[in-house]
Parts: sequence; structure tokens; C-alpha cells
Amino acid sequence: MKWLTTLFACLWLSGCSLQPHTSSTQVEIGQDIWVELPLPSELGQSLNATQLISALWQDEQGNTQTQQLPVQLQIDSQHIVLAGFSSWGTRLLSLDYNGENISTQVLSGLENTLPKPEQVLFNLMITLWPRSTWEAPLNKVRWSIIDAPHQRIIKNEAGEPVLIISYAGKTPLDGDIQFLNKPLDYSITIQTLSHQAKLTTSEQ
Repeated sequence: MKWLTTLFACLWLSGCSLQPHTSSTQVEIGQDIWVELPLPSELGQSLNATQLISALWQDEQGNTQTQQLPVQLQIDSQHIVLAGFSSWGTRLLSLDYNGENISTQVLSGLENTLPKPEQVLFNLMITLWPRSTWEAPLNKVRWSIIDAPHQRIIKNEAGEPVLIISYAGKTPLDGDIQFLNKPLDYSITIQTLSHQAKLTTSEQ
């Protein structure tokens, strides 16, 4: 794969470093359509999880890319912290979202071959956060969110399904998650390898 070749060359020739970047709390969910992310606290629980994300997408040159990205995810009421690694343990990307901004780092030389950390964050949040936390942000762009048994569908302003999320388990963390994003032309499978969760709301 191209990103692996680039990674080997980068590590061998120049000793790649993580390049920092800070952005707003909006992410692109469709062509020139941006949505505000819910707050970390709105998940209603603290969470530590190890996940494997298998992705299929097209890069800026139109080339098809496939990749497996092991991810470590930590969530509390103030922060969402995630890190993505290579199969041999090199940290490729990291992200910290505190509800006010998103701080990201990507290994130098891989910015155009790895999925954007903000997009990884959105994928995880749209699958895990309650529907109620997404309704207001999506309504602002005239999109809607519908939950059904083992499935979540996000529709655009024309009522067309654009994000289709399928759950294999009783809860999102109990089985594989299949995620299809039609506007941005990528699909992912999220496999939760291990997790620990603790309620942070009055439901505890």
C-alpha cells in the first residue's frame, strides 16, 4: 500500500515527527457541509477502548486506499483523546478534543495518505453518542438522524440516506460496526477489541 511505502521511507530517511494542528469543533460530513460536534460529556460515560478500524477510501488523487488502523480511545467529561498506530506500534496520528477545539498530530509525510484525525473522531462519535446529542447539530444543516434496531441512518436535506451505520451487537461496543459514508465515498469497519466504561450521569 502507498501509505506503508511512504511511512517506511519517511522513518528510514528523515526520522518523521508528528506535525501539530489545531482546528475548530466542526467537521465535514458532506461536500462543503460542516457540522458541530457534540461535547465529550454528552456521551454520559467515561470510556477506555481499544479498537481496530478497517477503512476503504479514495485519496485526493482519486486512488483507492485501504488500511487497518489500531486505535486507543479515552473519553471523560472533559476530553476525547485518541491515538492511531501502525501494526508494529508506531504512533501515526493523535487527537485531543476538549469541546472547544480539536488538536491533532499526524506523522510528517503521511498527511495526504492517512485519514484525517478529525474524520476518525467524527466516525467514532456518530456511532457512539446518543441520537439526542446529534439532532440539533444535524438539524442546523437540515439533516436528520434515525435509529432503528441495530442500525443508525443519517439523511441529508433531500431525505436521502448518506451515512448508514450497522451494529452487530446489542450495544455499539459489543460487536463490529459497519459504517458507509456515501458523500465522501468511504466505508469503515470498527471492531472493539476491549473496553471499560463507567456512567458519569445521574443514571449511575
